[in-house]
Amino acid sequence: MSTFRELLSSKTKLKADARKLAISELEKLIKALNEVLAAEKTKAAKKEEAARAANIRKINQLLAETGLDPEDLKKQKAGKGKAAARTKAKAKGKRAKVKPKYRLVVDGKEHLWSGRGRAPRVFQAHLDAGNTKESCLIEPAGTK
Repeated sequence: MSTFRELLSSKTKLKADARKLAISELEKLIKALNEVLAAEKTKAAKKEEAARAANIRKINQLLAETGLDPEDLKKQKAGKGKAAARTKAKAKGKRAKVKPKYRLVVDGKEHLWSGRGRAPRVFQAHLDAGNTKESCLIEPAGTK
């Protein structure tokens, strides 16, 4: 019989060697392999948990050395504001949403535009009719 590594590299060899075994032998082999798989999964999970616990110990040690509390980290994370939104948007490959600068009401429906990029059709029609962008400007709060 071939080695396991050889069997795994070729499905054809695996099938050929499996045909040489009786069904009861195949079932025993499958049962044994499932037991080995379960044991390896358990072993890997324990290893991951041990690594996680070691990381937590390291972080707690650093916190103790610097005199910080875990609450300090939460406060720092919450206080990031607009810079965090920009960074997050850049990380995702998207831009942060821009507030609209222009508003136009047509047939009772409000249309908003940031002023960036190509003008929406409604705004383009408004401009083609001889109006200006300034006539659609949204007034900032408190200016009038």
